[in-house]
Amino acid sequence: MFKKAQSFFLIVMLFCSCQSSGDNSAQNENAVQDTIISAMEIEITEEALVEIIDNIASPVEMAALMNRLGVPFSKEYLASTCSVDALNTNFQMAYKLGVFGANLGYLNMYGKTASAIEYISAIKILADELSVGQFFDYTTLKRLATSNQNLDSLMFLSVRSYKEMDSYLRETHRSYLSSLMVTGLWVEGLFLATQVVKEYPNPAISERIGDQKIIITDILNVLNLYKKDPRFNDLIQSLEILNVEFKKINITYEIGEPETIEKDGMLVIVQHEKSIVEISDEQLKRIIEKTEKIRKKLISF
Repeated sequence: MFKKAQSFFLIVMLFCSCQSSGDNSAQNENAVQDTIISAMEIEITEEALVEIIDNIASPVEMAALMNRLGVPFSKEYLASTCSVDALNTNFQMAYKLGVFGANLGYLNMYGKTASAIEYISAIKILADELSVGQFFDYTTLKRLATSNQNLDSLMFLSVRSYKEMDSYLRETHRSYLSSLMVTGLWVEGLFLATQVVKEYPNPAISERIGDQKIIITDILNVLNLYKKDPRFNDLIQSLEILNVEFKKINITYEIGEPETIEKDGMLVIVQHEKSIVEISDEQLKRIIEKTEKIRKKLISF
């Protein structure tokens, strides 16, 4: 469930001290590459990305499952925000925007509001850089996090902000940035789940991981629209390595009883179905290992 610059400023992070780095020639080259990919922008239909966003196992939902199962919180699973000031391309910033969104969902579900402020600040920086900061209510989110109350409101605003950013990026013909944001959200959410299941084996979490077989295919279909760009091609190749393992998982569907509900004054029939995921311990082990390697590579942008 997890949806997309010129000036740059730095907000001092609450829990880390980071040093800025970069090479002017490299920054200029990356700026040119961003311009090129924008020029070759391919329109992705709203339905295509919205379907992916709706089907992604939300990091919040996954964190809720972990919480219910009594899995303890660990900040060791989270990406560091210390490199946020060193990001100098839209490509990097859009991907990390998704990553930090997944981390924020995890923190919110466990009520770690003090740490959440750190990630809210990092997201604010990146959102402003990508000209979508108007959809991120930094003041309200920070107030909710600081008060340690209204966690439901905090999570709702976080998810809504990402959906609005995704919609605006597509409307302004920057779907490639939206696709990167969604990819970062998904990879980081998968990493959180695989790290947890490695330490605290549980069939429910394993099945949710296996379910991602469908999502990774959808994500790759979107990313492949931009494979002529070397950075996208490298990202695709990394995910294809992981996809090899997901293809070995068997998923079948069991049709349930249809339900009639009222929507917008009309009766709508909703067909329910249950997915049955068959994932062996060895398959899960390989997915965990490859997810760790890929995430380590991608997080080092």
